[in-house]
Amino acid sequence: MFHAASDGLESRLATGRPISGYIGFDPSAPSLHIGHLVPISGLIHLQRHGGRPVALVGGGTGMIGDPSGRSAERNLLDRETLAANVVSIRAQLERFLDFSAGEGGARLANNLDWLEEMTVIDFLRDVGKHFTVPYMLSKDSVQVRLERGLSYAEFSYMLLQSADFAHLHRTMGVELQMGGADQWGNITAGLELIRRTTVGADDHDPAYALAYPLLLSPSGTKFGKSDTGDSIWLDAARTSPFAFFQHWLNTDDRDVGTYLRWFTTMTPDEIEALDAEVTARPGARAAQRALALDVTARTHGSEIARQAAEDSAALFAPDPIRDPALLERLHASVGGFAVPAGSVSEPVVAVLADAGVFPSRGEARRMIQNGGVTINGEPIRDPAAAMPAPLAGRWWEVRIGKRRRELGRLED
Repeated sequence: MFHAASDGLESRLATGRPISGYIGFDPSAPSLHIGHLVPISGLIHLQRHGGRPVALVGGGTGMIGDPSGRSAERNLLDRETLAANVVSIRAQLERFLDFSAGEGGARLANNLDWLEEMTVIDFLRDVGKHFTVPYMLSKDSVQVRLERGLSYAEFSYMLLQSADFAHLHRTMGVELQMGGADQWGNITAGLELIRRTTVGADDHDPAYALAYPLLLSPSGTKFGKSDTGDSIWLDAARTSPFAFFQHWLNTDDRDVGTYLRWFTTMTPDEIEALDAEVTARPGARAAQRALALDVTARTHGSEIARQAAEDSAALFAPDPIRDPALLERLHASVGGFAVPAGSVSEPVVAVLADAGVFPSRGEARRMIQNGGVTINGEPIRDPAAAMPAPLAGRWWEVRIGKRRRELGRLED
């Protein structure tokens, strides 16, 4: 996970003394997504090795928006929405970090607590005077936005983040800020502010920076999106545990080793054994199953992860599903289509197309005529035939081709 570190960090860590480090989280949504697992993993590893993780939620800076890695200015959120998002994010972070009392217990901070009290005069005198405009313009996060337009609000974000680091350093003894490579300019600006405002800073390095590489998908896009471009959320109400599990299960063989190293706490021997499995038996997807189970358990709990794994195995098993209880559970976790009671007698081609299983009746007819549709284990050859009787009076299991399966439920 290493991309870059500031001078002196290696020597500081070599002392063996515990270090406090922080990462900022933008509360622009009520839930974190899997892209946030990169910084969360950084805090997990810091805590595992005796450091104190500090999760900083940007209740103040979230009102402005960080230009780093963005092509356009974000919509500004109101105070009430940001406050609600902060509460939700705290609950999610508690699944990954130990917030118990003690020297190594994680801490949550909200920069609204100190930025709100800072006047414009305070900001210009205590922060702004320590930075030149050429220094700020030289940062990549600013350079990439100059031609497309960068508001003064976003331009000032670097200084606000620097003020955060200086405040945490002064009040909580936080020596280290961590973040993605696209945050390097903002992080090092914080080092500059601390250096200029800390007594005795010329004698030693009072604060440090650590950056992670930007994690990219096989297509070259930034990690954190599904194949359709949608975010995979840590909130079960936004992304179901089954869909969450399935996303990791579908990890490309080229990436699964990297994800095991970044997002799990498996030992090197365990990961290398799974690497060997990928090479020897790629079709078994043992590494992907281990990854999906581990990350889903950490995010949603071990019991829910186990259920998602069982549902996934059942959904993609070669044999028809005839257990009504299993069909009901799968329909709840995976989703499916509904068939109104009044349409059961209509031709199967009409029922499936009207339910959205196929985009059109013509597409449904072609698939049926080509022998690609099986319902409740029965091959369907005639598009004009009636729907087979539902299992237990309520369920249909529809197989389309070799890989797709849809679950239908009779609606009263």
